[in-house]
Amino acid sequence: MAKRENKKREEIEFQKEAERQKRKERAIKRERERDKELVEEREINENIIEGRNPIFEAFDSKITVEKLLVSKGDSQGSIIKIISIAKDKGIPVIEVDRRKLDAIANSPNHQGVVAYITPYRYVEIADILKIAEDRSEKPFVLILDEIEDPHNLGSIIRTAELSGVHGVIIPKRRSASVNTTVFKTSAGAVNHMAIAKVTNIARVIDELKEAGLFVYGADMTSESKSYNTNFSGGVGLVIGNEGKGISRLVKEKCDGIVSIPMVGKVNSLNASVAAGILMYEVMKSRILDK
Repeated sequence: MAKRENKKREEIEFQKEAERQKRKERAIKRERERDKELVEEREINENIIEGRNPIFEAFDSKITVEKLLVSKGDSQGSIIKIISIAKDKGIPVIEVDRRKLDAIANSPNHQGVVAYITPYRYVEIADILKIAEDRSEKPFVLILDEIEDPHNLGSIIRTAELSGVHGVIIPKRRSASVNTTVFKTSAGAVNHMAIAKVTNIARVIDELKEAGLFVYGADMTSESKSYNTNFSGGVGLVIGNEGKGISRLVKEKCDGIVSIPMVGKVNSLNASVAAGILMYEVMKSRILDK
């Protein structure tokens, strides 16, 4: 009798422990979901720049910094210089608890400083063409067809600025926008690159063609190789989505399709790497054409 009662008590305790474990797992899952929601919210905040180097870049650019939040007790090294520049420019500097910065920032890598900026000012297509005209150069325009990863967008903009691109065009929907991740990944190149945000990429290609540009799309199935293509003259270069590539309608609008030669077993390149190779092919053609 006593043995049966002991066994029953053990079963009850086991059930209670199992229920406690389930509650604990549910609580952990809820906490992870809350963290995920916070991260998703942070990713869409385009009015924040975080980290020391991106803020230095912002000071040197046309970006308007509205206020600066600095972690209490973290006024050392380059932070001192950031605060000094902000005060010289009349930008309010507010010391806050580091936990508040953690909650505001888009990532945990804010380095103890966050700047609120005016929303990024996108340009019009005409503005991009005017930049080329003012430099007495043939237009070189990069068209990104639904690049979704902000790291890829930032990396592409960085290479675009270095390779003589006059402007970058992105769609309003299903695309990464200029946010803090793009600022950081571009290493400040966003500050020096004209970026247009448009409703319809296919319609924009028609507009660029009317302006005299020859529009090339990048697709790995093309027989035409990038190294054999003469990219002199006005050029529009289309880079497609990381997974799907260029959409059917956009591809049909292109004057030509080019591919990058590959000899390995992996049959595709990261979008930002492919964009970089093709941008430098265009740059090379222009240098040789001089």
